[in-house]
Amino acid sequence: MRLTTFTDYTIRVLIYLAQNREKLTTVGELANSYRVSRNHLTKVVHYLGQQGYIETLRGKGGGIQLALSPNAINIGKLIRQTERNSVLVECFKSENCGCKIRPVCRLTGVLAEAQEAFYQVLEAYTLADLAIDAPAFDHLLSDQG
Repeated sequence: MRLTTFTDYTIRVLIYLAQNREKLTTVGELANSYRVSRNHLTKVVHYLGQQGYIETLRGKGGGIQLALSPNAINIGKLIRQTERNSVLVECFKSENCGCKIRPVCRLTGVLAEAQEAFYQVLEAYTLADLAIDAPAFDHLLSDQG
């Protein structure tokens, strides 16, 4: 299973905010640190705010921060939410898929079971479990890293 870029950036934003809980962070800071598109991160931050994972403070000196404790953010639940429109194979999407063997295919059930197992493993972890040694994290995101 491959996660979407949106999910990848969502997790990265939350890890960054968990590592920097003592200060407000800007989208520009995130984009510079991870060297990724500011536009993509803006969409991710908007989504995270809508879902209640982060708080946003507008204006001069504003920024974003976690709205929840890292222990309260379940990784499996988060990924289920961000991947809800993503499908492993075409036949997961619609009855009108192009696969001729869909009515008798057993692969669909096997893949659905595997996908559920994937999410169940992720549900055993929280954002706190993804914490990184602060000096190592800071070094990797610095210009020297």
